[in-house]
Amino acid sequence: MAWSLAAALGRSMAAVPAARSAAMAATFFCRGVSCYSTTVPNDPDTHEDFRPTIKLESSGLSLKDIVEQDVKEKPVMIYMKGVPDLPRCGFSSLAVRVLKEYSVPISARNILEDLELKNAVKAYSNWPTFPQIFIKGEFIGGSDIILNMHQNGELKEKLKDIMGGSEKAE
Repeated sequence: MAWSLAAALGRSMAAVPAARSAAMAATFFCRGVSCYSTTVPNDPDTHEDFRPTIKLESSGLSLKDIVEQDVKEKPVMIYMKGVPDLPRCGFSSLAVRVLKEYSVPISARNILEDLELKNAVKAYSNWPTFPQIFIKGEFIGGSDIILNMHQNGELKEKLKDIMGGSEKAE
């Protein structure tokens, strides 16, 4: 059965009442082995329509531990605004488009879902802006850095063992 964003959104939106509510349930969708949530944070700078409805599930791990685990276990990890299939800002969109050129599995977390996660990632990397890209456990930077690495060939070299023989990006 083919995955359809329109169908998924249609099913999700059918359950949403006409009046917005703070108690609205989060919408999740899965693609391959990655699941994404479309909720957004309780950040004072965020409009009330985009504030979060849930936090990361309590696993007994601190947010620092979760970030550390993500970075160490995922060959390509991106903390971004939105999700790879539906970025919520141009910089996140650019980073995803560049990474997709290499046909590598991209793991991601939507930092708009949880202000504490956003702050934990900033503290972990000591970098103030998003997206934040980690490759094989190493903090690379944001979309400008990933684009520059793509243009000068460094990114292909860094991703070559993750690409699995696929040489799509030339």
